[in-house]
Amino acid sequence: MAVTNVTRPTMTVYAPKGKNTGAAVVVFPGGGFEVLAIDLEGTEVCDWLTSRGITCVLLKYRVPSVPYDWRCNCRPDDFAVSVPALQDAQRTLRLVRFHAAEWHIDPHRIGVLGFSAGGYLVAEASTNFKRRLYAPVDAADQESSRPDFAAGIYPGHLATDDDRLNPNVQVSGETPPTFLVQAEDDYTDGVNQSLVYYAALKKAGVPVEMHLYAHGGHAFGLRRTQFPITGWPGLVEAWLRTIGMVRN
Repeated sequence: MAVTNVTRPTMTVYAPKGKNTGAAVVVFPGGGFEVLAIDLEGTEVCDWLTSRGITCVLLKYRVPSVPYDWRCNCRPDDFAVSVPALQDAQRTLRLVRFHAAEWHIDPHRIGVLGFSAGGYLVAEASTNFKRRLYAPVDAADQESSRPDFAAGIYPGHLATDDDRLNPNVQVSGETPPTFLVQAEDDYTDGVNQSLVYYAALKKAGVPVEMHLYAHGGHAFGLRRTQFPITGWPGLVEAWLRTIGMVRN
């Protein structure tokens, strides 16, 4: 299911089922910044997270978010900052922190998880949190927009054609711990997206865990396949426990 022409962003909060771990994840669906795969990479992800005691916040961010030139059927700059989407991501992270006590969330255990273009938005949110992209709206905008952890699932827009990191992703030692997973036969973005980002994170001393698989393609979400990559959600769960974001 694709959501198109989003002009008014929304965030939907899904409470954890059973025991509340106190952790929260803001989910960014993919869709090339043109549409949003709102079920495959959105609501289905929240079903998984809430079943593990994690609050899920599904962000329906504005799309299209990156300029597109229909005359050439291309983007003038495929590595541009997705400004409207990143504004929505920053605002959502601040709102979740502002309402943390009300929603029974630990304000120091709020992360992001995104797919494909949403994986790029994960990297943008992880590296541009000091960059204020909109005028403050209310008291919530005094909160930090830095995620405490980040997971990019088959991310895109990160590696240039000459295998350099997108210059708009300025990795530093303040970039949050990051998890990456991608298939080597990813026909859309290519495995170099994760490789290049991993190398930059490692160089900056950021805790990072990456899993690469021979098969899996692109846009598999949480739907089960015959390939080992289908077990990636269990790896995320183990990683969250390892970095102390989920403690029970």
